Amino acid sequence: MTIEQQRLDDTIWRLWGPYVSDRQWGTVREDYSSNGDAWRYTTHDIARSYTYRWGEEGIAGISDDRQQLCLALALWNGKDPILKERYFGLTNSEGNHGEDVKELYYYLDNIPTHSYQRMLYKYPQTAYPYQWLLDENRKRTRLDPEFELLDTGIFDEDRYFDVFVEYAKAGPKDILMTVTAHNRGPEAAELHLLPTLWFRNTWIFGDDSDGVPNYRPSLVLQPNGTVSVEDSDLGHYVLHAEGQPDWLFCENETNQARLYDTHSGSTYPKDGINDHVVQGANTVNPDHTGTKAAAHYQFTIEAGGSAQIRLRLEAPGTAVADLIAPFTEFDQIIAQRKEEADEFYAHIQPEEATPDEKLVQRQAFAGMLWSKQYYYYDVSRWLAGDPNNPPPPPERALGRNHTWLQLINAAVISMPDKWEYPWYAAWDWAFHCVNLAIIDPGFAKQQLMMLTNEWFMHPNGQLPAYEWNFSDVNPPVQAWAAWRIYHSELERKPPGEEDRTFLRGIFHKLMLNFTWWVNRKDEAGNNIFEGGFLGLDNIGVFDRNTVFPDGSHLEQADGTSWMAMYSLNMMRIALELAKHDLVYDEMATKFFDHFLYIAGAITNIGDTHVGLWDENEGFFYDQLRMNDGSVQRMRVRTLVGLIPMFAVEVLEDELMKANPAFLKRMVWFQSHRPDLYNQVSRYTEKGVDEKRLLSLLRGFRLKAILSKMLDENEFLSPHGIRAVSKVYRDHPYEFTLDNTTFRLTYTPAESDSGMFGGNSNWRGPVWMPTNYLIVESLYRFYGYFGDSFTVEYPVGSGQQVTLKEVASGLANRLISLFTKDEAGKRPAFGQHSKYQDPHFRDYVLFYEYFDGDNGRGVGASHQTGWTGLVAELISRKYANLK
Repeated sequence: MTIEQQRLDDTIWRLWGPYVSDRQWGTVREDYSSNGDAWRYTTHDIARSYTYRWGEEGIAGISDDRQQLCLALALWNGKDPILKERYFGLTNSEGNHGEDVKELYYYLDNIPTHSYQRMLYKYPQTAYPYQWLLDENRKRTRLDPEFELLDTGIFDEDRYFDVFVEYAKAGPKDILMTVTAHNRGPEAAELHLLPTLWFRNTWIFGDDSDGVPNYRPSLVLQPNGTVSVEDSDLGHYVLHAEGQPDWLFCENETNQARLYDTHSGSTYPKDGINDHVVQGANTVNPDHTGTKAAAHYQFTIEAGGSAQIRLRLEAPGTAVADLIAPFTEFDQIIAQRKEEADEFYAHIQPEEATPDEKLVQRQAFAGMLWSKQYYYYDVSRWLAGDPNNPPPPPERALGRNHTWLQLINAAVISMPDKWEYPWYAAWDWAFHCVNLAIIDPGFAKQQLMMLTNEWFMHPNGQLPAYEWNFSDVNPPVQAWAAWRIYHSELERKPPGEEDRTFLRGIFHKLMLNFTWWVNRKDEAGNNIFEGGFLGLDNIGVFDRNTVFPDGSHLEQADGTSWMAMYSLNMMRIALELAKHDLVYDEMATKFFDHFLYIAGAITNIGDTHVGLWDENEGFFYDQLRMNDGSVQRMRVRTLVGLIPMFAVEVLEDELMKANPAFLKRMVWFQSHRPDLYNQVSRYTEKGVDEKRLLSLLRGFRLKAILSKMLDENEFLSPHGIRAVSKVYRDHPYEFTLDNTTFRLTYTPAESDSGMFGGNSNWRGPVWMPTNYLIVESLYRFYGYFGDSFTVEYPVGSGQQVTLKEVASGLANRLISLFTKDEAGKRPAFGQHSKYQDPHFRDYVLFYEYFDGDNGRGVGASHQTGWTGLVAELISRKYANLK
């Protein structure tokens, strides 16, 4: 085991990490408006002066695991109107394609215990163009490209600083911080660096439900130039700053005068350091005490030169010598932790991978680890307000999330993107866990279990979707993730070391969620499921959340297929548990029955001989069931019709022999319910190595779907599978209902529809999570069919290949989004020439989704959460070659 792997089971090494959000402003938690307009209630402009209730934000921020004490970096180039304490971006209404961060920063390295981590922020030397970015993007329509920071020209002539922030732990409570700024420009330039330490404000709100005591801590400058941190709950820490910085102190409390034109607040409020540095105002405490402190360093850095500062935050008691000479072995410790990180990834990464693939994979893991965040949200307290503050408006009582009174979240959670999505989403989270399991299986399992505990799951069994609307519905992929994590860990462990406790625990919790789906999302009780947009935004012809007043409802191919997949996942978990407890054999049978009934319904709803499978076109479609029982099928080829592929399970003959009662039930259905048996893969017919196949797709249906999915004129793009067929670019699909015509057009990147606000973006691009499931499903089908089953790939090429070759080909297309092509370009970067610069080209961004024509990255730029699955694809690529 590597040194880092040995640290994984020692929770004290996880006490400190990158648990500070990239954005707290504009979140639901901080919204106390009457109309629920979170983006306008706490804005970027307000943020520097406003004390947050539920969390903190910062650049390269770290904190303890309850976010009591935070450390981050602020900067100033001498020209900006404000300190750069937080990342700037556009809100949903300001951007022509929705919210979007307008900064350049990169997560370069990290390991699971955060004993070593490194990131980069690119800071312009001229005034940051806040207003220009706002004005120009407001002018643009949905049909125009976004106006990005590079488009302003402020990085021309390399007039910027590369600011690298590096952390290393000498011990669990001993953190070393190095900031190195490189002047990439042609002339000397001014730079102020202000590493900032502050307490999350818990003292003005009353008792906190996250268990942090309600009292005022303090930061005090000592005669020896250190800052003492006094907190009776967190303990005593000392911050050392090398050199002789100008220490600036204020309080992490709201500037009442600036925001509310009152003078009842602190004399030295939260923005006191900003006003002092930028305006020379007398707004910092001359007594050098407070709850927020910054070490102010000023440099003039020559062209091509650099400047560096070093700090150390420690809890003294075990290393007294550190208090005397905190920087004596500083560089050696950082070098050692960096070496341990290299050793850790050398153990994790495929030896055969190319250097570029290893770079991409390591940065993908780094982004996932940097995207951990302390997430705090007590819905009951949020709705009622705090005892020491004015009550929220009365509209709040029946507003957003008011039915989730049991939800109290106070934990470190894997986030999709800490700027654009600084809150968890239930199905994103499952994909995160699958990827995190490669490097930190214990954390991955803990995260997945957390989502199902009583502080998250609704008493009725529903899982919380995301903070904008916990009652929304995401695809139920948690059972898939649980089995995937368990099975992949099993492959790496000796026999007898499987974690059945985890598998059993999450199985029981997910039974509650499965029952919620059956009871709440099967409108007619016919095993055809709804669910609304199901995470796919506006992929439908109209808003799939629509509630029709006459009782008509949408019967969804994807909703029904997700439930078929859920049934098979739960069945497979039960079969595994039944090896040691026969009670689970009956549970396996229950979920097998569910799968068959869903499979029968999807092609023959309610014995009407009408289903979601279109025999003539060889594809699955949604359909609208009218209040008189008639149906209107929406024959539009989208990802919705590919999702039935995900409901596939291959059962080994050895497993069947160990569960004879289950096998007997399978045979019973064949003889007693041939109507259902004939709708699914013929599971009594054995394939390669005596395996059995359970799938919604028999061979001819699979080939029919793949004939469209693998057609470059439809779904197949150079870098993965599109969400909508390309045929609708020139021939839009139209659907008329009640004299209203709805129109769907293929758009390769940003959507031209505002159906779901600025982020309506599933009408064509390549999305990593669904592509990942396609790849995995094809590998599973191959595990049953072997080399005997071939398809044409790409369609029109005349080349017949196995499903394994198709899966590998698609995986390589996805990997190629990030790796350099023959011209040395990374497709995800798009065409901007600056990305070919030596100081840009090897820093990878993991976008939310990708242009269906050229692979350009689109949407949230740091959504490593599920786009980081490319890391798993790289590992799988070489595992499959062995």
